[in-house]
Amino acid sequence: MQPTLQTANLILRPFVSTDAAEIQRLCGAREIAYNTLLIPHPYPDGAAEAWIATHERSFESGEAFNYAITLRENGALAGGIGLRIAREADRAEIGYWIGVPYWGRGIATEAGKAVVDYAFESLGMNRVHAEHFSRNPASGRVLQKIGMRHEGTLRQLYKKWGEYVDCEAYAILRTDWLAT
Repeated sequence: MQPTLQTANLILRPFVSTDAAEIQRLCGAREIAYNTLLIPHPYPDGAAEAWIATHERSFESGEAFNYAITLRENGALAGGIGLRIAREADRAEIGYWIGVPYWGRGIATEAGKAVVDYAFESLGMNRVHAEHFSRNPASGRVLQKIGMRHEGTLRQLYKKWGEYVDCEAYAILRTDWLAT
């Protein structure tokens, strides 16, 4: 069973089917889709339910861990965070989104730190990495705050809405994490 992670202000728990309407509402904001690779806009009916339905199999196979980011104070769903695992390399990719009403509150940083700790402590990873669109420097600040180092710019790596998008690559190694 996928563990729940707790921080001072957050509870990271597996998504449940009743989260679907709030996921659709939060991810329906154009700003969320604009700054993420895989979230569509407009966010279609049924997409959240279909996405949640993939989580149990992904967890059981060890391929991915997806967490709902909820506020400890009231249980509100503020976003999502996850790890995609490459076991053969002891590597994980972290990805996250935060609903617009929750921006600027340190939620991504707090959740990101908990997930990075989980990757190293419980999953035995050697490297955790992430990418963000260059046009979203706030995401880069989150990655820096959770101990990641900038490794370079990947020019025109993706095409989003007809536009080629540069990405910034970040990572933290187990040795970096142990030194903090």
